[in-house]
Amino acid sequence: MGIPKEPERVILFTGLLYTSKSVLHDCLKKLSFRFGSLLFESPDEKWDHSEYYREEMGWPIYRKFCAFNRLINPEEIVDIKLWTNAVEQEYAESGKRKINIDPGYLALSKVVLATTKNYAHRIYLGKGIYGEVTLYYRKGGFISHDFTYPDYQTKLAMDFFNKLRIHLKEMLQNE
Repeated sequence: MGIPKEPERVILFTGLLYTSKSVLHDCLKKLSFRFGSLLFESPDEKWDHSEYYREEMGWPIYRKFCAFNRLINPEEIVDIKLWTNAVEQEYAESGKRKINIDPGYLALSKVVLATTKNYAHRIYLGKGIYGEVTLYYRKGGFISHDFTYPDYQTKLAMDFFNKLRIHLKEMLQNE
């Protein structure tokens, strides 16, 4: 029989899609106020993996990943996702988002995204939020699944998550 135990703490990040630098900068201030200072962020990269957001957000769309200098308990991701959904609506005009905020967490073994969309490869976490293990760590790097979004398989994403894992390891050792 297994004995339940508390999970190891994880590090919070957000994936951001945006079309306006001013909205991005304002949103980053809001995120930092709520979650603490930014540990680091990826460079901006033009996002052209699909037409899915084009009508809603406009064009061109850019991708950025941001990590927060904060460890969380994994179950906090549910309330974090609900809060970021509300923030997206604050910036929306006529129901169309100006920024897409995808919170997730990085554990030593995986990258987990929080989403409102249910699919076969996602598990229900509570309050209408699902979790997806989008990347897993093996042999010195993160590896994608068949269902992993293309922009989470890019060099930008892999560099970000591998660097973030190094920071997480150090943070856990210093706890």
